[in-house]
Amino acid sequence: MRLGARIRHLWHLRLGVLASLLLALLAAVWSVQKISFSPPSLTPRSFEMATATTHVVIDTPSSVMLDLRQDTYSIEGLTNRAVLLGNVLATASVRSAIARRANVPIERLQVEPPLTSKLPQGRIDDGNKKAAGDLIRTTDQYRLSIQANPTVPILDIYAQTPTARSAADLANAAVAELHAYLQQIAASQKTPASDQIRLLDLGRAEGTVINPTIKWQVALLVFALIFCMGCATVIFITRVQRGWIQAVRAERLATD
Repeated sequence: MRLGARIRHLWHLRLGVLASLLLALLAAVWSVQKISFSPPSLTPRSFEMATATTHVVIDTPSSVMLDLRQDTYSIEGLTNRAVLLGNVLATASVRSAIARRANVPIERLQVEPPLTSKLPQGRIDDGNKKAAGDLIRTTDQYRLSIQANPTVPILDIYAQTPTARSAADLANAAVAELHAYLQQIAASQKTPASDQIRLLDLGRAEGTVINPTIKWQVALLVFALIFCMGCATVIFITRVQRGWIQAVRAERLATD
């Protein structure tokens, strides 16, 4: 059947096409909004993903990075300290403190520690375990990815959340809690300030939404699929009815 003939055929099935249109509109709204009937309300679904990035330099009070008298072994030692501090951010206690500071759900925050040649797979604790359900909740998760530069003592902190503001808050909270952790350890061990690790923040994180049009794309895709399926179902049912009617008529003519 040609396209023009199909359109004319659907025109004679206006009620079915209208029902398909209404069903497609409802499905499109449902795909991006949670519909509640008691009380009547619409709650936006989370589809957007936002990221934020910040960087921290691991240094000493006398600044090994700026002192030309320091050899490369001193920088290599600080690079190893950066890997250690990156793993500290993934511990359960620090992860919980980051979640509280950033005001995000603790049970949904995942922290990936830095990977190195000596540690090719990140350490997994109860808060960082992967689950099959994460696949359908990818955009509604809170993640921190900690990466240690292999050549210089710099920690790269990447945050992913549903909104730009929460992504920036999460990345900045990770840096703030790393500062707090080092201060707590130094105070408990009474380490002199001249012997403490120094953290240099390379600017505060700013969040950015990476898929701002995703809701419109999802709604349009769902509308097109449901509308086409509805029209195809209407045509199929109509053909079945016509075939059944023709079969009944043929049976009557045969008996007559």
